[in-house]
Order: sequence, then C-alpha cells, then structure tokens
Amino acid sequence: MKNVRLPSILEIVCTLGLFLVIVFSFTAFFDLPIQLALFISWFLVILLGMRLGYRYDELQKAITTGISNGLEAILILVAVGALIGTWIAGGVVPTLIYYGLEFIHPSIFLLATLVVCSITSLATGTSWGTVGTAGIAMMAIGEGLGMPLPLVAGAVLSGAYFGDKLSPLSDSTVLAASLSKVDVIAHVRAMLYLDIPAYLITAILFTVAGFIYAGDSTDLDKVEFLKSAILDTFNIQIWMVIPAIFVIVMLAMKKPSVPSIAIGALLGAIWAVVFQGMNVPDAVGTAYNGFSINTGVEFMDKLLNRGGIEGMLASVAVIIFGLGFGGLLEHLGVLKVIVSKFQSFLTSAGNVTLSTIIVAFFANIFGCAMYVSLILTPKIMGESYDNLNIDRRVLARNTEVGGTLTSGMIPWTDNGIFMAGILGVSTFAYVPFMWLSFVSIALAIIYGYTGKCIWYVKQKQGEGQIQQTF
Repeated sequence: MKNVRLPSILEIVCTLGLFLVIVFSFTAFFDLPIQLALFISWFLVILLGMRLGYRYDELQKAITTGISNGLEAILILVAVGALIGTWIAGGVVPTLIYYGLEFIHPSIFLLATLVVCSITSLATGTSWGTVGTAGIAMMAIGEGLGMPLPLVAGAVLSGAYFGDKLSPLSDSTVLAASLSKVDVIAHVRAMLYLDIPAYLITAILFTVAGFIYAGDSTDLDKVEFLKSAILDTFNIQIWMVIPAIFVIVMLAMKKPSVPSIAIGALLGAIWAVVFQGMNVPDAVGTAYNGFSINTGVEFMDKLLNRGGIEGMLASVAVIIFGLGFGGLLEHLGVLKVIVSKFQSFLTSAGNVTLSTIIVAFFANIFGCAMYVSLILTPKIMGESYDNLNIDRRVLARNTEVGGTLTSGMIPWTDNGIFMAGILGVSTFAYVPFMWLSFVSIALAIIYGYTGKCIWYVKQKQGEGQIQQTF
C-alpha cells in the first residue's frame, strides 16, 4: 500500500479552480444541469485522491460517508415536497394567502413577512419547512401587493434563517453546537447577543423598504382580483389552517421532523378530499406529483402549480452530489491544508472570527451543502480557538454565521437550489436582500475585533473558569 500525503496548495488551487470552471461553464454558458457538473467533479477530486496515494475504495467510502451525513436533510426535503403539494390542494396555502391579502397592510408587509417567517421557523426549527409553507404564502401576497419579489424573498429568508439559528429544534443549530462541543442551550444563548441586534437592524431596514414600496406600487384592483380568484378556486375557511397549526405544534413539542411533516401532508390530502372536493387518488397523488390546475389565470396557475416529491428530486440530486463532493474534500484534508497556511494569521479573536466565517463560506461553495460547512468548520477551526483560550461558544456562533447564513447565497448548494426553486426567484436576484445575513456577518466581525461578546476560558486548578468580555 502506498503512503498517502496531504495535497499541496498548488494541487488544491488547480483542483478547486477547475471545479469552479466546470460549475460556471455548465450553468452559465452551456445551460447544463448543475447536478451533472457536481457528478463530474467527483472524479476530479478522485483523481487528486489517487495521486495522493488513496485507493479508489477509500475514496468511494468517503463519498458515501459524506452523503450519509446529510441524509436527514434529504428526508426532510422529500417530506416538505409532499407537504407543499397537499397543502395547496387542501386549501391550506391558499387560505394563508387570502387572509394575508385581507389583513396585512402594504406598508408593513415586509416587516410582517420577516416576523411571520421568524416565528414559524423558531417554532418548527426548519428554514426549509418555513419557506415551503409560510414563505410561499408571503411571496404570493407580495406579488399581489406589487412588491418586488427578490425583496420579498429576502424578507422570507431573513426570517427563516433567524428562527432556524435560534431554535433548539433546528438540526443546523444542534449540529453546530455538538461539533463545537457546546451545549445546545448555551449555544442559543450565545447567539442571542448577536442575533437580537442583527434582527432589530434588519426589521428597521425592511420597515423602511416597506414604506418606500407600499405607495404607488400597490394595485388594489389586482389584490381584489387575486382574492376573488382564490375564492372561485378553493373553499376558504379559517379551519383550513388546522394542518399548519398541527405541524407547528408537533415540531414545537420536539417531535421528529420527518414524521411530523409527513402527517401534516396526509392532513392536507384529507382536507383536499373533505373540503375541496377532490377524489382520493388525485388528493393523495399531489403528495408525489404536486398540485396542478388550469384556472385560465396565468398568475394563479404559476402560483399554485408546484410542490410534490417529484418536484424535489432535482434538489435531492444536488444534495447527494454536493455531500459526496464535500466528503471527498474532507477525507483529503483540503480545507485543513488551506487553514494551516494561515496559522500565523490566527493570533487574535478578530482574525479567528473572520477566518471562521471565510472557511464556513468556502465550505459551502466547495461542499455544496450547509451540512458540509457545519461539519467541517468546527473541526478545522476548533484548535485555533483553543490556542487563544476563546470559549467554543464563540466558535459555534461564528460557524452558524458563516455556514448557515451564507448557505442560501450560493446557487449550487442544497439551500440555494431549494430556496430559489420554492420562491421562484433566482439566487443572485434575492441575495442582495438577505439583510439579516449581511448584518449578522458584519456584527460578528465587529465583535471579534472589538472584543465585545467574546468569552475566554482560563484554566485554574484544572477547572475551566469563564471570563466574559463585553
């Protein structure tokens, strides 16, 4: 057996550079699927691995290990697809849209979108579930009110990621805490020092934007037309939202995500039969095929014809290929080599914070999945925090800022593909309006360089004593 070695910086730059060339060429110039680009990139890294002395079977195992780390995300994605299909068929989503148009004033719509998605995500612990339910409804209301859809998407994602980061039910929160060797509740409390100021700033920004766009852009005739079209197509009653309340309560009670969402999807199918007059096979079929209707109103058809497990399969493929790619990079120690070249730079809390965010961001770019970023970043950066006696709560917080909050910014990541597909807005269109992410990143860096909300661990007689710096 040959001795294996770590890759050189030149080998890493060439490999990752070629990866980016393949991805951009396939998506921007040849209009080929991103899934194919990621699949081809597997073999690019495999060739590097064999050059480093690894056997093919070891590299294949690295792929399967990487995929297994994100299987829960795939299962949740499949369940959310079924949920969206049956909830539209059952009138759940149309009811949310109708009452939103009825009661939300245009001037506070963007703020309301931020708050509604924050509460939903905080209660359920899933940004994907939030975007796939409340997010769809808010996008439809926003279009009815004449709001720019990328701006609405930015408010949806800001709320969804805020709740996702702070919910103890969130898999990303648990993952960042556990891999940073921090108690989940302690991690959430540490996040509050950053997230509350960031949220208040973001809320002010969306409030100002709401007043700017709520004037001449609001077409009340279009709003009334949309409400009438919904009433003509669906039976709209307040009890249509019971499946949504059920799912939120189940997830808030810390019940497993996949079965809770799946039962919610089943309730949607039942509602479609009982209240919307669909036959049983068609109602159940929307869980896989999605909802489909031809109302003769182009906007309504575009809004409602979505969902289903089948509609998620392309995203599932992206996640599988992305996780496999990330598994290979982790096995070869690519990011560790990169970080090791900057060890001399990691001499202060500010530099370590900035580096952690950059590592997490690039782990999203090259790992193609948030899970890859949340797994790799604490492993790579943990020693640097320990060397400076910085409490690992800061590591967990910075990992979430760089990993969770940037995952939706990259078109070929699991989050980027899912969010763009569900919201109907391209990644590059909504990224400028992910204001919570940008504000949080800026505050994290400011905290690092000013020493605010940075905690240190001092060893005293064999016990850890925490010194807080504010």
